[in-house]
Amino acid sequence: MKLIRFGEPGKEIPGILMEDGTRLDVSAFVEDYDEAFFADGGLAELKRWLQGNAAAAPRIEHTVRLGSPIARPSKIVCIGLNFRDHARESKMEIPVEPVIFFKASTSLVGPNDDLIIPKNARKVDWEVELAVVMGKRCVYIEPERALDYVAGYALHNDYSEREFQLERAGQWVKGKSADTFAPLGPFVATTDEIPDTGHLGMWLKVNGAFRQRSSTSEMIFDVPALVSYVSQFMTLLPGDVISTGTPAGVGLGMKPPQYLKAGDVVELGIDQLGESRQKVVAWQPATAETVSGRPAK
Repeated sequence: MKLIRFGEPGKEIPGILMEDGTRLDVSAFVEDYDEAFFADGGLAELKRWLQGNAAAAPRIEHTVRLGSPIARPSKIVCIGLNFRDHARESKMEIPVEPVIFFKASTSLVGPNDDLIIPKNARKVDWEVELAVVMGKRCVYIEPERALDYVAGYALHNDYSEREFQLERAGQWVKGKSADTFAPLGPFVATTDEIPDTGHLGMWLKVNGAFRQRSSTSEMIFDVPALVSYVSQFMTLLPGDVISTGTPAGVGLGMKPPQYLKAGDVVELGIDQLGESRQKVVAWQPATAETVSGRPAK
């Protein structure tokens, strides 16, 4: 199945993307794709419900906005320097263990929502990534069992503000967590849709020019290894996201470095996980409310 959520920011409704591209409203069966849905066996129940109810479910026009395909999770765990080509580009050694950092869950938005350049930001960068969505509570899991705890996969752009991340003292999270810095989707593909995540092509363009073109085969630590590793240090809850790192081609690695500016358009995709598109806009006091559905500060 391919899980989608649609509607205005903060008011999204759960749906399903069918193989022929039809969008179905499934809110008659489930309130939202959240921790409770995944924890209570919602995926299996939804699959059974669709067998008898898909024909009568309301159809949703393609003009309706797509939101994040999951409700806000308890956490977004990100993996740094997890692609061999990115390590070579950065002239850094291959890590012995996965590098873990966090991205605030308030950064989560829909796949085609605008990217807002944060206030006082100068070095906003792009990162196409494969995201893993957890389906069960998970702690101290061995790699051999890790995929049993995964609900599915999604396309993610792990936007970063490099000055906040690298030139201001402290943790990377400051450069990763601005509003709109985690466009997810267009959908979550359940694990049966993608039995092998080890050879997925991935790409990203800025203003029509390729910046990243690689494959998940360049990953240093694969999905089972990452899920297992993260579970050694924290409890992963249903609906939590692990973003598995980005390949070569980020703006920071260009000579000279290049960063996003208002008016730019970023497009990206991963095989079997669809495509997304974000227009870059400058921060204004009202922009956070426009995209996130939350009051501007």
